[in-house]
Amino acid sequence: MAAGLDSATRTGEGKETGWVNRLFNREGYTPEYQELKFTLHRKLLDRINLEALSSMAGERVRAEIRAAVAKLVEEEKTPLSLVEKDRVIEEILDEVFGLGPLEPLLQDPTVSDILVTTPHLVYVERGGKLYRTPVEFKDDAHLLRIIEKVVSRVGRRVDESSPLVDARLPDGSRVNAAIPPVAVDGPLLSIRRFGRHALKGEDLVAKLAMTEGMLELLKACVKCRLNVLICGGTGSGKTTLLNALSSYIPEDERIVTIEDAAELRLQQTHVARMETRPANVEGNGAIHIRQLVINSLRMRPDRIIIGEVRSEEALDMLQAMNTGHDGSLTTIHANTPRDGLGRLEVMVGMANSNMGIRSIRQQIASAVNLFIQVSRFSDGSRRITHITEVVGMEQDIITLQDIFLFEKTGITEAGKVIGRFRATGIRPKFYERLRASGVTLAPQMFQTVVEIN
Repeated sequence: MAAGLDSATRTGEGKETGWVNRLFNREGYTPEYQELKFTLHRKLLDRINLEALSSMAGERVRAEIRAAVAKLVEEEKTPLSLVEKDRVIEEILDEVFGLGPLEPLLQDPTVSDILVTTPHLVYVERGGKLYRTPVEFKDDAHLLRIIEKVVSRVGRRVDESSPLVDARLPDGSRVNAAIPPVAVDGPLLSIRRFGRHALKGEDLVAKLAMTEGMLELLKACVKCRLNVLICGGTGSGKTTLLNALSSYIPEDERIVTIEDAAELRLQQTHVARMETRPANVEGNGAIHIRQLVINSLRMRPDRIIIGEVRSEEALDMLQAMNTGHDGSLTTIHANTPRDGLGRLEVMVGMANSNMGIRSIRQQIASAVNLFIQVSRFSDGSRRITHITEVVGMEQDIITLQDIFLFEKTGITEAGKVIGRFRATGIRPKFYERLRASGVTLAPQMFQTVVEIN
């Protein structure tokens, strides 16, 4: 544990060591302790009747195994205090029922990412920043066993022939794992966690991710069925914003969601969820996002929400937006709205190499109404930096105009980013469409400036 805390102090993060101490409250993972825990775990597996336990209720199973572990601990010749015995029992229960050493991290709601680089090097993201933890696995085999437990729960597999896998935990957290031979130094595990309660637009305003005026505009755009693309980098908050905006879709509409790993948490009742599937052992049976998008058109959707557009499915998404499925939402990796346009052009070209660039741009300009750019800053804060309208085509170029911007003006001595949200003063071209749908926005909304100090 000391090594982890020293690392935090050296990188200027010593103020967080109190949190690490509170979370773990332990001296460290010594080889002797790890060996004791695994010896007890093996003895437990030899003694218990797994088939008999499978027929019992969950709480009764846990009580039976806790009693069995306590008995094994009492039989051990290793002298242990009461606190140490309780700790060993809890960690063995975590091995049996949960994800072993990662369970304390999974129970902490402030942890948003868990990153296992080696069995002895585990980091977490908290408040937008990375911190090393004292958590350790015994060895590569221990870490691999935990990975296999995760992926087997959702009917996926990971082995030498399929060393990359995406999965999800029961709480909706997204899991990615890579094992040798593609992972050079041993298995790699990344867990992207989501809050127990999906954030709403008002929560994002309270966190200074946007202003009330920006939220009012985005609410109106969703309710009036504009097609919206959310752009941003990894960990910038694209999925969080997508979840928040989806909550403004009327309850009486049928929504179809399409994802690589199901992580969206929509509040509506009438939601049809679909998820991709990897190939089987023989390399057959894979279901890709493009196939799901095509299939969704036969499911009578009012709206289609795609977790992320990465490849040739972009063409089918644009076709859907242009053929009556307006009000669709999706995310894309891009650094600016203009970059997002460029990525869309490339991805549509991947689907149909015979389309000329002008035809591709005409498809995009007629399908997409709004780009929302989200960014994560150096202090860990996440903000909407652009709300940008797609105006149309001028000759061979797609014209964009910014409606709201976030302008970074500096950093305080404490490292906090300061800046301002600024309306550009331009009334969007779709303003009349909003009015025709019965939504009226105050004209002064497009003139405001909000300072963030």
